[in-house]
Amino acid sequence: MVRVPLSPQERQRGERFGILLRQARGNRSMVDVAAAAGVSAETLRKIETGRAPTPAFFTVAALAHALHLSLDDLAAACAEDTERGEQAMSA
Repeated sequence: MVRVPLSPQERQRGERFGILLRQARGNRSMVDVAAAAGVSAETLRKIETGRAPTPAFFTVAALAHALHLSLDDLAAACAEDTERGEQAMSA
């Protein structure tokens, strides 16, 4: 199975998602948050740095729960950033 390359917008959305998670984590350690979510610290590191721009839904849900974030708020924040980028590119 060949994976289709991500578009620049999809990569930007993944980077924005990682930034949002990093900000929400605050002073908590990566290991602490990853353990609370039931994922590896390496998985969280890859998401936060944008190296895993399309994490699985259950990974996202577990991290949102561990960080007390709303999935709706995360989705809206990532979509807003993507829409702004698309508008800037078309202007």
